[in-house]
Amino acid sequence: MATAQPPQATPGRESMGKYVSMSLIERVATGIKYMVSGVGPTNFFGPQQPLAPQAQERTEGRAFDYPVGYNLRIQPREGENVSFSTLRGLADGYDMLRLVIETRKDQIESFEWEIVPRNKEDSADLFKDEIRKATEFFEKPDKEHDWAQWLRMQVEDLLVIDAVCVYPRATRGGDLYALELIDAATIKRVLDDGGRTPLPPSVAYQQILKGIPAGDYSQDSLIYTMRNPRTNRIYGMSPVEQIIMTVNIAMRRQLSQLDFYTAGNIPEAIAQVPENWTPAQIAEFQLWWDAVLEGNSAAKRKMRFIPNLENIVFPKDAVLKDEMDDWLAKIICFAFSITPASLIKQVNRASGEQMADTAKEEGLLPLLRFLESHISRLMQRYLGCPGLRFKFKITNKLDGKAQMEVHSGYIAAKVLTPEEVREELGKDALTPEQMEAAFPTPP
Repeated sequence: MATAQPPQATPGRESMGKYVSMSLIERVATGIKYMVSGVGPTNFFGPQQPLAPQAQERTEGRAFDYPVGYNLRIQPREGENVSFSTLRGLADGYDMLRLVIETRKDQIESFEWEIVPRNKEDSADLFKDEIRKATEFFEKPDKEHDWAQWLRMQVEDLLVIDAVCVYPRATRGGDLYALELIDAATIKRVLDDGGRTPLPPSVAYQQILKGIPAGDYSQDSLIYTMRNPRTNRIYGMSPVEQIIMTVNIAMRRQLSQLDFYTAGNIPEAIAQVPENWTPAQIAEFQLWWDAVLEGNSAAKRKMRFIPNLENIVFPKDAVLKDEMDDWLAKIICFAFSITPASLIKQVNRASGEQMADTAKEEGLLPLLRFLESHISRLMQRYLGCPGLRFKFKITNKLDGKAQMEVHSGYIAAKVLTPEEVREELGKDALTPEQMEAAFPTPP
């Protein structure tokens, strides 16, 4: 016979919930907190309560909805609408776009630069040795290319693929040896669970060579810079990518213009043969004519005897440039904030100067400021110069007479001192004796 089991004791109040999962309690509490006050099931066509979050708590603050398993992808920019190779192919394949890029690089290279104290109130004499050290270093930053070449390579990558990679190579003693540039198109970004770049010492970047991961880098061992990052994308958006459709149209238009001189389907001339010629005779004569003249410049200069041909028509139109070309040039120049005056129909001088001033204010100066910030970070972090910053010498060039009138007005209004005007003009400061001779003290 089965033995009767004693009745189970009812658990005390203090032990109730002891064996209930805490995660369940937390989820119930979270669901209660998530309820919107005043919204009930009996509300007349009400908004209803929102669904409680289903994901884990670690999703709070996630940067964006990145693809699942993104770090398992190998190729840089995989999943983006445009690849790095496509962007570079467009920049190299369309000559007008290449001219605009090279013009912007020339403009930036033309600016002189200097190393100055980070705080404007500090005197440069306090950092004299550090300024000299940093200035000498940036004359050849990667120990292979000079300043202008090193700068142009970075501007090229910023304008075309919006990514610059700098590898700080150290000496055996741990000091900085060179700031070497790496092809940013070979670098794949890595994400943490929040959708951001992992902090050191975790892997933040991988270099992909020959289709396989070839090296890992942390944020300390590689500087990856974008000028135009976006919250919903992993990579930046360059000016070339912004006008990708326009560049495609322009390239196809340029190819059609090239065909006008090469393999166009409209011949230079159409001639009527005698009425009694058969199609076979016409084809035979066409083959003979092409064989005699095609690719033979000398034969084209000689007299040629042919049958009686009448009504020769020259159908090709000599007009190869119209307002569409001007429109394409304006869009491309606008994307880079370059004045289109040299690429479109002639404009008057006032309009041309206005275009140049607008392009400088809207495009060139912001790019210069970005480069100043980028190079300053490199200098402060790896050259051990936290009190210094990199600065382009940006001045508004006026003719001599106009510049003198401006400076005279500033001095008269006590906005600038004569010493500050001399400094702006690049002149050495006057000695006390020279100051007394030039500006004698009133009796």
